[in-house]
Amino acid sequence: SGINAEYVVKIAQSKEAVVSTQSTGMNGDTTSLTAITDNLKKAKLDANVEVVVAPPACYLQRISTELSDKATVNVSAQNVHEAGKGAFTGEISCGMALDCGAKYTILGHSERRHVFGESNKQIGAKTAAALRAGLTVIACIGEKEEERESGKTMDVCTEQLQAFKENIGDWNKVVIAYEPVWAIGTGKVATPEIAQETHEQIRAWISANVSPDVGAAVRIIYGGSVNGKNCGELARQPDIDGFLVGGASLKPEFVDIINVNA
Repeated sequence: SGINAEYVVKIAQSKEAVVSTQSTGMNGDTTSLTAITDNLKKAKLDANVEVVVAPPACYLQRISTELSDKATVNVSAQNVHEAGKGAFTGEISCGMALDCGAKYTILGHSERRHVFGESNKQIGAKTAAALRAGLTVIACIGEKEEERESGKTMDVCTEQLQAFKENIGDWNKVVIAYEPVWAIGTGKVATPEIAQETHEQIRAWISANVSPDVGAAVRIIYGGSVNGKNCGELARQPDIDGFLVGGASLKPEFVDIINVNA
């Protein structure tokens, strides 16, 4: 993982929207990203699925322009800064992301937390800024392997959720992405049962701490070594509304993941 192209797929269903996010990190160049966009433009995509492509910031405008004719495809930033402007060399603001065509931003990705040291407080501030600016937030939560093994999965997830909750006014503009850190890019996948159990607990926490209506409607997607082979069984789980896709998003099978419910 690293600076890759990141993609979000929102699969609309009757009451909820299913979201599959392609998260590839600091990867991709003009040639490889053009191959991805060409693949998406040529493919017959499930009409009920919104695909959100999140490339590295330097490619946001280009990818937005290339995909502008694809009605079901939007663009996302991988991260934004909480300040509107200022002396923050190397950062991009919410306004800059919007100006480049983004409608979404990913926030709280495990790499931002564990590689770059972003705190729950800072991620909360970014969330407030993004929502104020008009971006939809893909809010990432998830535990490390030792935290799961010691039974602290929901302690970690609820602490992260609380920081988001304190900064969210309109939950219609938020997608929750559960990404167990131990399953990102490792080839390890939470079994459908483990993923469903955690998603169910996350939904129950939101129902109890925000409202039952928000708990029922919020889209909770799973991230962690999702590919064309395992996405079907994961998609059948009642509380999994889509995916945060990693390496598979750089491959043609990403279309198969988008069309999993077609």
